[in-house]
Amino acid sequence: MLDINKKQIPHFSDSFQLIKMLGLAIATSIDAFAVGVTFAFFKIHIFRAAIIIGSITFSLSISGIKIGNIFGTRFKSKAEFVGGVVLVLLGVKIVVEHLFF
Repeated sequence: MLDINKKQIPHFSDSFQLIKMLGLAIATSIDAFAVGVTFAFFKIHIFRAAIIIGSITFSLSISGIKIGNIFGTRFKSKAEFVGGVVLVLLGVKIVVEHLFF
């Protein structure tokens, strides 16, 4: 933390670790591949779908960045924990649905 005019300003690292970025890139590519195959099966108009998906993704990403910036500094460790729990629960829900329903 830096002390500028008696205000505490958090310092965030802008570094990206290669292994983390590689993992995220692979996960995103697998997801995009699955969506592309699904679109081919349902014969969906790709250009229209790309515009809609891109617009919604852009809007939600901007909103998420703004909200994350506000709440991230206040609840950083708690937010990371809750986010991890939510992702694990979503994974468990998907597995249970596919195995039993």
